[in-house]
Amino acid sequence: MLVTCVGILVCDIIAASLPKISDPGEVIFVPSGIELCIGGHSANVSIDLMKLGLPKGEVSSVGAVGKDLFGDFIEGELEKYGVITHLERKENFGTSKDLILVVKGQDRRFHVDVGANYWLDPDHVLTVLKNEKPQVFYIGATGLLGKFDRKLANILQEAKSLNCVTFLDPITPYKHGWEPIISALKWADIFHCNDKEASSMTGKEKPENATKSLISEGAKLVIVSRGEKGLIAGTKEVILDMPAFKVPLIDPTGAGDAFCAGMIYSIIQMTRHRRLEITGLPIKKLIRILVEGEAAGAACVTAVGTTTAVTREKVDELLKEQGSSISNQALASLKRN
Repeated sequence: MLVTCVGILVCDIIAASLPKISDPGEVIFVPSGIELCIGGHSANVSIDLMKLGLPKGEVSSVGAVGKDLFGDFIEGELEKYGVITHLERKENFGTSKDLILVVKGQDRRFHVDVGANYWLDPDHVLTVLKNEKPQVFYIGATGLLGKFDRKLANILQEAKSLNCVTFLDPITPYKHGWEPIISALKWADIFHCNDKEASSMTGKEKPENATKSLISEGAKLVIVSRGEKGLIAGTKEVILDMPAFKVPLIDPTGAGDAFCAGMIYSIIQMTRHRRLEITGLPIKKLIRILVEGEAAGAACVTAVGTTTAVTREKVDELLKEQGSSISNQALASLKRN
């Protein structure tokens, strides 16, 4: 298996381009309609990887859903794109749902039913991991996975013993603090979060300082996303500031997952199915991986839905139009640690 994706699985109910949030008793008509979309890190990244061009049968999605119509919807959507599914069907917990309201020109408002995600069995994940032995082992939305989070360091350690590239992408923890994630960083080849999460984890307000702090905890490559400001990325050797692609913003839902998928796709193509060594990665290769990730994330925000606009054609178009400029600016920002 090339990529095994573990994490939350969600049915996103999205109302985008709203003129405002309705007042009590007020009716607001949604100009672009209300969409039911598959969501959650495990689903989004695996589907994005298929849409970017990885072959069928080489990407899997692992997560927990309920024995309900929403779980059926998630399984059907994953299989439609050619993703191998390893879904735990929980008897007593429903599939997670997220009501997402997007006022035009504003960031998303999330209303989350955690559901079955919190009860993902780490032993189920370990069984899949040992069977698939993927080149890249991606974990998304750790922080919301209950018992799995408490076993995170052990699971990443097992992945490293299988010679996987480990990619960790957390969210703000639910019912516990950051400690299980911080203690697992020594087993993370790649760690991605946004600037608010980085500040919360480290106590550092500036993204560059937070990046350095996370590297000191053991992560080999740290990327802190800053939305329209781009990203900060760092290793023990270097740190750089990469600007964002310029695209029309329709719906930012799923952009971080698309970014991760773009990075993973670039890694797979660059190594031709050989393991990538993050430590000592040449600067130009690092920038190439980050630019591919940013292009996928930028493509994502141009339509409603977490994976709708992520296509090989759209990403290639963005890379052709803006990739060289962004690469050059990132290279110019480079600092040696």
